[in-house]
Amino acid sequence: QVQFVESGGGLVQPGGSLKLACASGRIVMRSYDMGWYRQAPGNQYELVAKSLRGGGTDYVDSVKNRFTISRDNAKRTLYLQMNSLKPEDTAVYYCNTYPFMTSWRGQGTQVTVSS
Repeated sequence: QVQFVESGGGLVQPGGSLKLACASGRIVMRSYDMGWYRQAPGNQYELVAKSLRGGGTDYVDSVKNRFTISRDNAKRTLYLQMNSLKPEDTAVYYCNTYPFMTSWRGQGTQVTVSS
């Protein structure tokens, strides 16, 4: 089955940091624009960071200067460094292509920011 595999989530206190990783397996990541998305309970998916296959990144305003997206195409891995985490960052985080390919959705990784 072709899907992304996310890891690195956990419970962290406000102000803390986490680094998420996403293995793309058989998906040739360098051929796609990639994104990190999150879904909080009762909410829709939100694109929080985007990495363009030609270079360049973009972020939703709420995570700018706190989150950094990066990719290692040779390792077929996408990363999200999250600093200065806030309770409102609590969600399940998914990586996927941009736009989102539902058939490739992974299980996600839970990030909980709480004291």
